Amino acid sequence: MYKEITPNGYGIAIETDEKPLYSAQSEFQKVEILTSKGLGNILTLDDLMMTTVEDEFFYHEMISHIPLCSHPCPESVLVIGGGDGGTVREVLRHKTVKNVELCEIDGLVIEASKQFLPSIAGKLDDSRVKIFVEDAIEYIKDKKGRYDVVLIDSTDPMGPGEGLFTEKFYTNVKESLKEGGIVVAQSESPFANPKEMRMMYRLLHKVFKCVKPYAGPIPTYPGGYWSWAFCTDYTCGANTLAAPEIQDVERAKEIEKNSKLYNCELHKGVFAVPNFVRKISEDA
Repeated sequence: MYKEITPNGYGIAIETDEKPLYSAQSEFQKVEILTSKGLGNILTLDDLMMTTVEDEFFYHEMISHIPLCSHPCPESVLVIGGGDGGTVREVLRHKTVKNVELCEIDGLVIEASKQFLPSIAGKLDDSRVKIFVEDAIEYIKDKKGRYDVVLIDSTDPMGPGEGLFTEKFYTNVKESLKEGGIVVAQSESPFANPKEMRMMYRLLHKVFKCVKPYAGPIPTYPGGYWSWAFCTDYTCGANTLAAPEIQDVERAKEIEKNSKLYNCELHKGVFAVPNFVRKISEDA
């Protein structure tokens, strides 16, 4: 049985086999693959839930298609973290994308995902993908004007992911964008992690002219509800609460055809966040 309890005293429980399918200690964290009864294989890092085969689409489609469909022609994309490969897989579904760089600090996550999560990591060997097993804090420093979209698919602000939640890091990410570029970062659970989420949005507001939260369900994350920060200097519009518009409807419709989650109506709807989420994101 896998259990994860939040500091608030609640969490999730999933029936799993008694022994992990895979368990190893990297330089940074414990990497495990668990076998569940109903969710397929599960990736955990330091005993925290990262993804499951059956519900991973909730997270990976949300972090990928909202920003890429909000860009008129995304060609160059950087994924920070995301060593399981799910975000890369979804990015490559956009016919405009010519190259994807994946910067993951822990190579063991990539290796374990390729071996035990092939439906998620199967596109990491695509010819358009370059993998860099490096610290993104250093990697991003000399990449000025390189990317159309940057996706920060990081772990929580602790352990190897802690340094990705700083004003300096977000400034370097912003400078890595081409004109019209977009950044999306996972921004924690507004229910389970409001303190961390509020801290993150305060930093993002210092760096970007436009920061919009969007949110949706993830069944196997504690709290069941997650958020992402949409950041740019170029597509704010007069209404700061409005959803960024789909820039290429034909491409978005093609993505929609083979998506479990994403569609053009959802694209608009996810930005209609509850008041308590809006308050957290605006408390800067």
